[in-house]
Amino acid sequence: MDAVAAGSGIHQPGITTPVQEHLHFAAYDMMARTTREDLAELLADWTYAATRMMQGLDVSATGALGGSPEAPPDDTGEAVGLPASNLTITFGFGPSLFDARFGLEGQRPPGLERLPAFLNDDLDPLRSDGDLCIQACADDPQVAVHAIRNLSRIAFGRATIRWSQLGFGRTSKTTAAQTTPRNLFGYKDGTANILADDTAALEENVWVSASEGPAWLAGGSYLVARRIAMLIETWDRTRLAEQDRVVGRDKGAGAPLSGGDEFAAPDFTATDASGKPRIDRRSHVSLAHPDNNGGIRILRRGYNFVDGTTDLGRLNAGLFFLSFQKSPDRFITLQKALSTDAMGEYIRHVGSGLWAVPPAPSSGASIGAGLLGA
Repeated sequence: MDAVAAGSGIHQPGITTPVQEHLHFAAYDMMARTTREDLAELLADWTYAATRMMQGLDVSATGALGGSPEAPPDDTGEAVGLPASNLTITFGFGPSLFDARFGLEGQRPPGLERLPAFLNDDLDPLRSDGDLCIQACADDPQVAVHAIRNLSRIAFGRATIRWSQLGFGRTSKTTAAQTTPRNLFGYKDGTANILADDTAALEENVWVSASEGPAWLAGGSYLVARRIAMLIETWDRTRLAEQDRVVGRDKGAGAPLSGGDEFAAPDFTATDASGKPRIDRRSHVSLAHPDNNGGIRILRRGYNFVDGTTDLGRLNAGLFFLSFQKSPDRFITLQKALSTDAMGEYIRHVGSGLWAVPPAPSSGASIGAGLLGA
């Protein structure tokens, strides 16, 4: 796990960890008539299995091959012989978990509510929200899928999978050593992302301090997931100059249209010979930039996805956006600022969710120990 202290805890892996190439994300709902004890036991079982899988081990000592031939194996076995592939498993608690079922009403963090509706939302309720979430990232897709498959199997009788998403090709970076990747529109994505070694920026923008939430969340963060469908065929018929205008960057170099290289700070006052702003005020770069949003920054860990084709024969593809921030209000403010984004013509938000991500548990403890007192 990430050995970086913050507040009263250690952060979960999968936040500042170098972004891996593959994702399997899943949201779960606790089953009817489950109790607080059921929740505590599930989180303890998940913690134990996740700790083992992140070391490249089966989910238990018996594993896929060591049990009775007359009983189902403890581990599904498709990762036997594979290395851990930098697997990280990150857990989150959704707003719907904090109700009378589990006696958690008084533990709900401020602001942990279902995200409001935004312009261009076309949300599928069956691909949104969830009591719990798990983000599994790895450099081998089979390892990431194995993690979610086995954690879902462990949840049997206590929680059911609500929805899930596979992702490939990271669309951000968290270390300076990583190159800036490209999204499915062909543009470099995550150039200005917060990096793991920028401790000051992380404290200011990502980690929840002891004074900003309940004690169990100190050192944690808030995770937002947005499934963003890209209108690929429409974009592919758009001229290059218009694509650059919409994004606010040069497609090849990734540089802002005000000049410089990829990492040059955008100059929103720069104009061309006719006096027209070089960076359109409705471009994605302009509307999302911290200079135009009160300094708000988020840590992104998104992935591309392609889920076959639609009934109309178009690619069912897009960006599975993931971000970590120290308060939901920060994401909400940023998303509202994007209401006039020129890119809105080419994308639709079709899935959404928000979860509180606690700090990593102490050695031998459950991910739910701080919340449940277990």
